[in-house]
Amino acid sequence: MRHVLALFGLLVLAAARPAAAQSILRDAETEAFFRDISRDLVVAAGLEPRSIQFILIGDASINAFVTGGQNVFIHSGLILAADNVNELQGVIAHELGHIAAGHNVRFGEGAGPASKISLLSLIGAAAAIAAGAGEAGMAILGLGQTVAQGRFLAFTRDQESRTDQAGAVFLSKAGISGQGSIAFFRKLQGQEYRLAIPQDNEYARTHPLSSTRVNNLLAVYERDAAWNTPADKALQSRFERVKGKLSGYVEEPGRVMQRYPAGTNSTAALYARAYAWHRSGYPDQALAEAARLAASGPDDPFFLELQGQILLESGKVEDSLPVLRRAAARAPGEPMILTLLGHALVSSEDPKLQAEAEPVLRKAVSLDRDNPFTWYQLGVIYDRRGDKPRAALAAAERFSLEGNAPGAMLNARLARAGLPAGSADFIRADDIMLVAGDAIDLQKRKKR
Repeated sequence: MRHVLALFGLLVLAAARPAAAQSILRDAETEAFFRDISRDLVVAAGLEPRSIQFILIGDASINAFVTGGQNVFIHSGLILAADNVNELQGVIAHELGHIAAGHNVRFGEGAGPASKISLLSLIGAAAAIAAGAGEAGMAILGLGQTVAQGRFLAFTRDQESRTDQAGAVFLSKAGISGQGSIAFFRKLQGQEYRLAIPQDNEYARTHPLSSTRVNNLLAVYERDAAWNTPADKALQSRFERVKGKLSGYVEEPGRVMQRYPAGTNSTAALYARAYAWHRSGYPDQALAEAARLAASGPDDPFFLELQGQILLESGKVEDSLPVLRRAAARAPGEPMILTLLGHALVSSEDPKLQAEAEPVLRKAVSLDRDNPFTWYQLGVIYDRRGDKPRAALAAAERFSLEGNAPGAMLNARLARAGLPAGSADFIRADDIMLVAGDAIDLQKRKKR
């Protein structure tokens, strides 16, 4: 399976990485929203807000998870299933509990004892089979696997229960009601009933039963001073915008039109229909919805971003430029808006606009080095200018982000050969070569 990075603020598939089944969706407005709704929770968890990265996954399932480091992954299906920002904050508080407790680091504490039990049962089973007791040997093996699984599941359930309690503490410290957390667990419980998931055997699950979690948390939340605190109205409004935008991008157009029928002119509805029309190949209808958005907020950089994007991707490059320049001027710290403007300038093929594009894209890279599409655009500029070493370095950066180690290695070598020895770019090419070399060696070992 391939891992696709989709910048839905740009509405392009910009990269492919191996070994992952879902797409990563990037959007300036959505990422800013995640940072703002979680900041107080991150502080309450004793973590540094700048160190936590929220990553939106294009997956219809209702899920969120953490991985190594301090990355919180949120599925698009979870956003679409949530009714309000408070529910999303409840989920984030839980995931921060995993990070604060170091559960990724401590995974071996549960897996280790379970694997030892499995290994011992395997040895015992082999001895029994060798002695001629084949059925007894298989029984020993089966029992060992059952015990090992039970130990591991008990470990993960305990982690989840502790994390639920930690999330409740973080919500309380941040002054955020736990009502959203309870509402979301009840949603999960309802989904389990619809899917006919057994509700009477908690011991065969990695997580406690949703009903158990609700009962345990309700007693904690109802005593908390923040229980009756209403959700922040400004954050709720932003949640509705993000949800509408996401619906338009990931859901089937027919479903989008059911959610947000013609005649409903909320920001969320206009966003959703603009994306749905654009994805369906109806630029005039998409531009009409985007124009209504821009008229409702002439200085809103995200409305301007969408309007400029649709113009650009509809082939109206010249018309997109003044709109995107205004968006970038109103959000100079948003690298994805800068990248979209740079993309439009590069697409014009006008030499004067190429010169304008370079500083825009370099600023975007300085704010976010992890966007391969930005590196691709920079590479185009360097190549057109005849600066082959820096074009190769930009390609190496891009391939490195996409998980293409051979491509990164090849282009880093080309860059290094043409760059001044000891320069910052020369050293960066060296770094990419080292990382790519390690990745290539690892791939070779896996094949053996």
